[in-house]
Amino acid sequence: MIESPRRRLFLAALPALAVLPAFATRAMRPEQGTEPAPFAAGATADEVLEGLDLGGRTIVVTGCNSGIGLETMRALAARGAHVIGTARDAARGRAACDAVRGRATPVVLELTEPDSIVACARTVRTLVPRIDALVCNAGIVIGSHEQVGGVEKQFAVNHLGHFLLVNHLLEPVLAARGRVVVVGSGNHRDAPGGGIRFEDLSGTGWYRRGYSHSKLANGLFSFELARRLTGTGATSNCVTPGHTRTSILRSTGSGYADTARTPAQGAAMPCFAAAHPAMAGVNGSYMSDFRAAPQAAAQTDAAMAARLWRVSESLVEAHLQPWPRALRD
Repeated sequence: MIESPRRRLFLAALPALAVLPAFATRAMRPEQGTEPAPFAAGATADEVLEGLDLGGRTIVVTGCNSGIGLETMRALAARGAHVIGTARDAARGRAACDAVRGRATPVVLELTEPDSIVACARTVRTLVPRIDALVCNAGIVIGSHEQVGGVEKQFAVNHLGHFLLVNHLLEPVLAARGRVVVVGSGNHRDAPGGGIRFEDLSGTGWYRRGYSHSKLANGLFSFELARRLTGTGATSNCVTPGHTRTSILRSTGSGYADTARTPAQGAAMPCFAAAHPAMAGVNGSYMSDFRAAPQAAAQTDAAMAARLWRVSESLVEAHLQPWPRALRD
């Protein structure tokens, strides 16, 4: 694939912020993970948020109508956050928001359609001036070869749609010195050899590894975004919820192991990264079970991450908006 010549936008270096708690003074690196985890593996979202008052915070959660997204929204709203939940279908989004205790507002978002993504972001920005956390959770797993605009569909939905959404919601995230949380997966290790298939994103010949390919893209996106956010007070981290029993595999015919986690357990990591004080200032981490997790070398390849950013820009170029003035060269 030919990369767009569109000028790359970098973050300007900004002065260091006030000293943060010891746990959060630096980004976690791939080789780390020896820090004591604040919760045990398998903790639920309610256990992670116990005792926290999230009143006054606004958190956006994509894919709120089922599975991990629904449980993430429920747990955050129950602690006082105003959760803006997105769903592909207005009725399902409304039903999900009505079913949770607390304040939850539905917004339609179809991640395969750039116009829908832009409209969603516009609606969110009319509702709130600041976003304390943006949880990029929505995703699909398909067992067939499908494309969106010539791009393999899982890559288009799981990565490219969220890439565009973050672009349009970055200013309110920066206004709150907020957190971008990208839901990744240990499956990124099963991406096609060589990493992102830049020369042919159609999925031809590798679509059976399309989900893993999209999860590698999620990790690389979060990694590059973290680099660009350095010094702003906003952060980007990628988390894996672990194998969770949800409906995401409904189109593949795959079942779930008896040992798979419940949605309440799967939502624990997104909730931890989005709202827990221990994550204040932590930037550029890949986490599982409340600590830095091992990951494939491809997911920490800075050159691949930067190239993915450029290619993603070229694929949605007509729908991008300029980055905030303070973040330009």
